[in-house]
Amino acid sequence: MARLYNFSAGPATLPEEVLNQVRDELLDYDGTGMSIMESSHRGKPYAAVHAEAVANYSKLLGLGDDYAVLFLAGGATGQFAMLPMNFLGAGQTADYVNSGAWAGKAIKEAKTVGQVNVAADTSTDSPTRMPAHDELKLTDDAAYLHICSNETISGAQLKTFPQSTAPLIVDMSSDILSRPVDYSQFSMIYAGAQKNLGPAGVALVVIRKELAETGNQKIPSIFRYSNQIANDSLVNTPPTFSIYIMSLVSRWLLKEGPENVYARNVEKAGWLYESIDADDFYTGAAQLDCRSDMNVTFTTPSAELDAMMIAEAGEAGFSGLKGHRSVGGLRASIYNAMPAEGVKALADFMVDFRQRKG
Repeated sequence: MARLYNFSAGPATLPEEVLNQVRDELLDYDGTGMSIMESSHRGKPYAAVHAEAVANYSKLLGLGDDYAVLFLAGGATGQFAMLPMNFLGAGQTADYVNSGAWAGKAIKEAKTVGQVNVAADTSTDSPTRMPAHDELKLTDDAAYLHICSNETISGAQLKTFPQSTAPLIVDMSSDILSRPVDYSQFSMIYAGAQKNLGPAGVALVVIRKELAETGNQKIPSIFRYSNQIANDSLVNTPPTFSIYIMSLVSRWLLKEGPENVYARNVEKAGWLYESIDADDFYTGAAQLDCRSDMNVTFTTPSAELDAMMIAEAGEAGFSGLKGHRSVGGLRASIYNAMPAEGVKALADFMVDFRQRKG
């Protein structure tokens, strides 16, 4: 069976060589006589997988021993709640930037815990965009500043990060390790795995150890970052199979080279935006200086043509192009593992569709 080109926002495309290795090791991992998903999370085979994943992501992010790497269940949405539970105390205010749907969900969760200041709100702007740094109205002595680096639904990406005296915490679910970033500027980052890192079911959390130690000690132990660090993400049985695949993806990223992955991402996005900008048939959803390299969002001249294009694209072997139900249109998610040839084929399809329907 031929594989489709999967442009879904997540769960998303995984490197084919990773999937092949998973297939080959599914019944017998490393000569153990069992699948890694059957292995004890306390046993030596899984312990080696876990340790490699921690080491590889630390290396890829360029971080030292002052940061902890955690693998936590619940995805990024779980972090929307866990973060304020740890760091938003009574009498404190946390600054949040509302740049779209996912930042908005994080704000909603934080408000169930404590006081939130919305430092800027571009969530309803059209074209979609990220706020400029000078738009931020920050709180003196804020508990932390939270931003989303890339809004998967709207296709808007923050190109540079603001300065903050408060701990800077970033949801990087849809663009982590896709471009050069100085990750040491952040006190904490988190990312649901199902876009650039692996399958659904786990979030990568990278946090300064000194920040984790300041967390609320009166919340349940499983939700304390300090306790997760002390137990190497093994407070309970972690999503071991998802972490195993994340480990394989980290090997793939190191082999490919982050600089090569970034160059390929820029080229892939460029092909699609070139098709969008060729004339007025397609309209890009995001402001030019905020266009995402990961989620390319656009419309045709009508909702009817949008639907027709999605249907014809599906017949041509392109899956997952329907825009999010809240905004409509089309969205091509072109994460690290999306093959360049798939994106080039989609760009050519877009040209053909415009010529036939424009």
